[in-house]
Amino acid sequence: MRIFDPHIHMTSRTTDDYEAMYAAGVRAVTEPAFWLGQPRTSAASFYDYFDSLVGWERFRAERFGIRHHCTIALNPKEANDPRCAGVLDVLPRYLAKDGVVAVGEVGFDSMTAAEEKAFARQLELAAEHDLPVLVHTPHRDKVEGTRRSLELVAASGLPPERVLIDHLNEVTVGLVADSGCWLGFSIYPDTKMDEHRMVRILADHGLDRMIVNSAADWGRSDPLKTAKTGRAMREAGFSEDDVDRLLWRNPVEFYGQSGRLLLDPVDADQAATFEGNSVLRGQRPE
Repeated sequence: MRIFDPHIHMTSRTTDDYEAMYAAGVRAVTEPAFWLGQPRTSAASFYDYFDSLVGWERFRAERFGIRHHCTIALNPKEANDPRCAGVLDVLPRYLAKDGVVAVGEVGFDSMTAAEEKAFARQLELAAEHDLPVLVHTPHRDKVEGTRRSLELVAASGLPPERVLIDHLNEVTVGLVADSGCWLGFSIYPDTKMDEHRMVRILADHGLDRMIVNSAADWGRSDPLKTAKTGRAMREAGFSEDDVDRLLWRNPVEFYGQSGRLLLDPVDADQAATFEGNSVLRGQRPE
């Protein structure tokens, strides 16, 4: 089973996670820019974070045999913080970089006017940079947030096939399926979907434009949820080709619209013997 996890926050994960993911079949990931868990003190802290996504984390993943890509954006939660003013102005510099395969996560958290303004501007940036868009739907008032997200996408003029609406569930899947956008599902303990609910949605709606991710981050989450979804699919009677389509070909098709995916295998010998691995494992170099 080969896996492309299209939404995972590896900045929050350990090298043990990378090793377990590789053993489960993960060979590529996309890491969206997101809220790190506490308020930032200035816009400048975003620039350091963005630099780590396009540089250090990409390098770290390759040491464990996994190709790393990212999406860059001012996330919805921090769009409300005036200390983050200026981030939108610097985004074009990062959206032009190798390894950046979409604008995201954009969308809504509390559905404020500030969030909507940032959302609309970043849809414009996606068009200007010819990049797909990853949209975060809110955890509260999800139906209305999803509906309003689709309205803004339609008003932007972006082709729906270049937009992925994420964190969907049984209540919102129909709205997005009718829109022509891609449908994203986070398989995440307690607060989002689980693999068995996901299999039922796939049985009802098919595999077309479906994307499954772990959304693993600093909370209680599981970077192997993509692999567990694949196993649940097989147990439910889906074919190996179905599993490959959902866990590899679909995310490749969506993010491939950026023209920036790098999917050739990492040299396993180089990854295993690279002298920096001792540092990554927490050992002090001589």
